[in-house]
Amino acid sequence: MVKPVNEGYLGNTLIKRAGVETQYTEEELNEYMKCSKDPTHFIEKYTQIISLDEGMVPFQLRGYQEDLINFYDENRFNVVLASRQSGKSITSCAYLLWYLLFHPEVTVAVLANKGAIAREMIARIVTMLESVPFFLQPGVKILNKGSIEFANDSKVVAAATSSSSIRGMSINLLYLDEFAFVDDADTFYTATYPVITSGKDSKVIITSTANGVGNMFHKIYESAVHGQSEYKHFIINWYDVPGRDEEWKEMTIANTSEAQFEQEYGNSFLGTGNTLINADTLLGLKAWEPEWNRDNINVYKKPIQGHEYICTVDVAKGRGMDYSTFSVFDVSTKPFEQVCTYRDSMISPMLFPDIINKYVRAYNEALVIIENNAEGGMVATQLHYDIEYPNVFTQGQLKAEDIGVTVNKKIKRIGCSTLKELLEENRLNVIDRATITELMTFVTKGNSFEADRGYHDDMVMNLVLFSWFITTEYFYNLTDTQVKNLLYAEQQKLIEDDVLPAGVFGEVKPEETTFVDDQGDRWFSKDMSNEMKW
Repeated sequence: MVKPVNEGYLGNTLIKRAGVETQYTEEELNEYMKCSKDPTHFIEKYTQIISLDEGMVPFQLRGYQEDLINFYDENRFNVVLASRQSGKSITSCAYLLWYLLFHPEVTVAVLANKGAIAREMIARIVTMLESVPFFLQPGVKILNKGSIEFANDSKVVAAATSSSSIRGMSINLLYLDEFAFVDDADTFYTATYPVITSGKDSKVIITSTANGVGNMFHKIYESAVHGQSEYKHFIINWYDVPGRDEEWKEMTIANTSEAQFEQEYGNSFLGTGNTLINADTLLGLKAWEPEWNRDNINVYKKPIQGHEYICTVDVAKGRGMDYSTFSVFDVSTKPFEQVCTYRDSMISPMLFPDIINKYVRAYNEALVIIENNAEGGMVATQLHYDIEYPNVFTQGQLKAEDIGVTVNKKIKRIGCSTLKELLEENRLNVIDRATITELMTFVTKGNSFEADRGYHDDMVMNLVLFSWFITTEYFYNLTDTQVKNLLYAEQQKLIEDDVLPAGVFGEVKPEETTFVDDQGDRWFSKDMSNEMKW
């Protein structure tokens, strides 16, 4: 409906100018109140968008778009991961328009990786405003490509995302579009966080498609998923969009690639650098839910009598920075299988050996391979000498200080190369979620590989150590029980001869065959029935 010319803004008869008084009918007043409380009602009844096929059409919200609007309205801090071309931006613009019209004296900042994109968001808001009847418009005081100021003293500004974009401004709602593509987003977010959190009712809406890991968008989204921040997360999948089915997916992959499809449409995060493992393999890794888990232990498959197991261990300082980890692998299966994991950033190196001992005994006295850095050497020594676990690998097999493995450049290079081969040729089955996540961020750094900035690789180092070990001659002897037992006996005798003075013999203690954990669950070693009660 065309509005009276004398009430329009600078010749635009579809936008109400400031200063025009509105005489509300009772019906209009009731409708105004309804719209002010229900953004989805307002958007569907009074806004229009431009359709490529049909031109201007009423904005009919899809199911997930209606859910997204309600999500924005209910939460203060919002982060949205969305498939490309799912309508997240236009839906967000509609919500911003509703927020501006029915919330006086608020300032909305629309920021994007480029200023032109942010200004395009303003243009979309203006287009929708032109379809809103005058009795719902507060009137416009200023309108240009970069901002709109309404007569209710609400305003929206557009700018490129930078640390100075909103400096000195009081922001009630900050909208960040395609935040995963913003350069130096960490610096921007650090600089603006005090601004956006200064008001008790201020809102933040962050939307983007996936663009690798290690960027601020990925960090914020993952922290929301795991409940580690005030943000709430929302996801729009490719199959939520009408018309997108398996046939559409196959055609899209044929015209691009599976890796590109998964990142742009499948909401999959891949490393920002060159990952050790190729993208197609990473995308094919599927995490399992553990059969049993407690106190940072995840058991994916229980021990099988007669199977050989290897446990690789990475030890941290236990101060909440890096993680102390171990992974147990079944090497009697083809492919090899990751069957049990442990991951804890706070466990003391003094307590870690007891945990390792309990679980590796249950896995048929698995061979334990420990990286003997400062903390690792202490754990290895305590496990072997104090706890008297008989099956700790020693790299040199000659001296006490040889317990464990010194991971030098050569060992890491062999381990990384072998791990790549194992995974890409489906010879190793990795099923732990934390391990898979770390593989996504294990990227090229110089002439080696390590965790991308802000991420961890402690679980991956379990894999690297395991992969190196299977290239050694020692590993192949594990398939022959008699040879294995002989090696263990010789190894232990050499170490004891090196450490114990002549004439001193340690008392042979009966082997522990069972233990009860803190939760009352009983574990059995290989000398028992090998049946577990979890």
